[in-house]
Amino acid sequence: MSNAQPRQTARLKSDGSHEGFLTYARFRWLKIAAVLASISLLAYALIDQQPRGNGGSALGYTLGTISTLLILWLTALGYRKRKMTRGAYSLKAWTSAHVYLGLSLIVVATLHTGFVFGWTVHTLAYVLMLLVIASGIFGITAYATVPQAMSNNRDQMTETQMLNALRAIDRQLHDAAQSLDQTHAALVQSALDQDPFGGSIFTRLGGRYTRCATLRAQMMLRRETDPRADMGNDPLEKIDALLSRKLAILSRVRKHLRYKALLEIWLYVHIPLTFALIAALAAHIISVFFYW
Repeated sequence: MSNAQPRQTARLKSDGSHEGFLTYARFRWLKIAAVLASISLLAYALIDQQPRGNGGSALGYTLGTISTLLILWLTALGYRKRKMTRGAYSLKAWTSAHVYLGLSLIVVATLHTGFVFGWTVHTLAYVLMLLVIASGIFGITAYATVPQAMSNNRDQMTETQMLNALRAIDRQLHDAAQSLDQTHAALVQSALDQDPFGGSIFTRLGGRYTRCATLRAQMMLRRETDPRADMGNDPLEKIDALLSRKLAILSRVRKHLRYKALLEIWLYVHIPLTFALIAALAAHIISVFFYW
């Protein structure tokens, strides 16, 4: 028994189960990326050339080749996610390298341009690269902050459990509304009929459901229940309590869906921009070698 716990601890350390991709191997890939950027900056600063190094110089071609190889390698992460390995080539290691080497491109590719920009395919490729990196930074920020917010919001409930609780309240509302008059019953029915999560992607991301039928039904009913004393057996008071419970769960589920959207939406920008970047990069390379 005395040796079992140390062996288990060693296994936990060896697979890095408590280590995030940003801090992988004590920031190994951050250090490598920093060295790459530093060497590029030093080479650019020390080059004895007039005009200063640009894409058409020897240094420019070198930095351009490094940038191109990095971009092509970075795009392989999507394929890499489908392969399960551990150690130096684990997905965590690959993702860490993807993040930090991607950021180093800001330095390496910018020095490759020689700070010469214009309305050309070359500048287009550079701008697309910056947009891909910017969307990636958004994704990193989301994955670093949103999961904890999701966990706090769910309060140990799964998405399925939250939706089941919502359906249970809807059934109670349906039953309680049977004793109401036609006008009040119609208000409750409107809250039951509406898709509470409908709307555009901007509605989901913003979390503002201004046309919520449940909220409208409660506000309309309270105009009648607030002025009068509660005698303890008012069916509208029971409906009001159920609507309040439904609104509380709706708020939690909507936040949950908003967080999920934040974790996914950036990919709908990042991936298309990446393909556009590869196309522009191909045009950039072809024009350089065939027309310059």
